[in-house]
Amino acid sequence: MDHSYSPDAPQEAEDARQIVYVRPVSPDDLPDELRAQAEGIKDLYAVHAPDGQRLALVQDRKLAFTLARRNNFAPVSVH
Repeated sequence: MDHSYSPDAPQEAEDARQIVYVRPVSPDDLPDELRAQAEGIKDLYAVHAPDGQRLALVQDRKLAFTLARRNNFAPVSVH
């Protein structure tokens, strides 16, 4: 069995996925428009691209991770 490195070898699917960052967000920190939509919600989680662009805002941490994985991203928690 040959275990040598080949630059032409395909990367594993996990390695090929882009990292996104999941972090808690206070509804008070949202713009007025989003804050009105989040009325009554205490916990929110944002999914961000490496450049800081917010890709999604969801109510549940588990949902944020599931959403990222289903869209072929590799989620990482940020505190």
